[in-house]
Amino acid sequence: MPRERDTDEPRIYFLPNLMTACNLACGFFAVLMIFKGLAVVELQMSVDGPLSSKEYFQTVSRYYEYAILLIFGSCLFDLLDGRLARLGGRESPFGREFDSLADIISFGMAPAILLSRAVLFPLGDIGWAIALIYLVCGALRLAKFNCLAALPKRSGDKNEFRGLPIPMAAGFIASLTFLLNDFYQGDRELGAWKFVLAGAMLLLSWLMVSDIRYPSFKKVGWRTRGTLGAIVIGVVLIFMTIQFRYVMPVLLFSAYLLYGLFRPFVSQRLRRGIEIDDEPDEEPPTPPPS
Repeated sequence: MPRERDTDEPRIYFLPNLMTACNLACGFFAVLMIFKGLAVVELQMSVDGPLSSKEYFQTVSRYYEYAILLIFGSCLFDLLDGRLARLGGRESPFGREFDSLADIISFGMAPAILLSRAVLFPLGDIGWAIALIYLVCGALRLAKFNCLAALPKRSGDKNEFRGLPIPMAAGFIASLTFLLNDFYQGDRELGAWKFVLAGAMLLLSWLMVSDIRYPSFKKVGWRTRGTLGAIVIGVVLIFMTIQFRYVMPVLLFSAYLLYGLFRPFVSQRLRRGIEIDDEPDEEPPTPPPS
């Protein structure tokens, strides 16, 4: 006879958790690519002798680009796991915890190592400290999210994030590094950009643990109503992202980051249009007494 399922055993749904596992795999391989690039440089130096600064970075920049693309892949899988869970009504505490564990690798550890090795290395221990602050704030952000998710939902909370989501922070870091890597064409000396990225990383760290509200876009789904204009804009954005793949990711992640800062000053009507929210949240009607 089949053994009865233990009531204390967590529910594990296949498709959402498969997407989360792919997210984790992308984060793992992103970290692996960074260290593989360093290993290749060390091997080349043992054969050919010391490399110039430009030769060094030209060798490792290809692996950094692979790591960035893998972080983008993690963003995609992170988007899919939540959508699949909500689509099938399969959200669960196990999925939420598994997702957070994957996120701390893909959006915490991988971007921190990438930026500390690719950009912040001239700052020495200060660069490592900034990367550590980002990682700790990302972990705090995920722990805070899980605690809030376990509480009873208030009106509107399910459509908002408190603090900048860590995938958006990682996406901004990866996209800006992706752009600079292409712009400087393997030149290791980034000039003042290392200070700009150091400041951006500290700002992202603060935004993750702040109480600034960001839209979750969880209402966007198969049944979301749209307009012809919105469809045209969506197609144009997809085309431009493919055509200008080094520039558009920075603009898109920056737009989301800035929108959260200016969101309190946006009218409710315009906000609902931007966030694709047809109607404000309402409490469910109370059933009549029997």
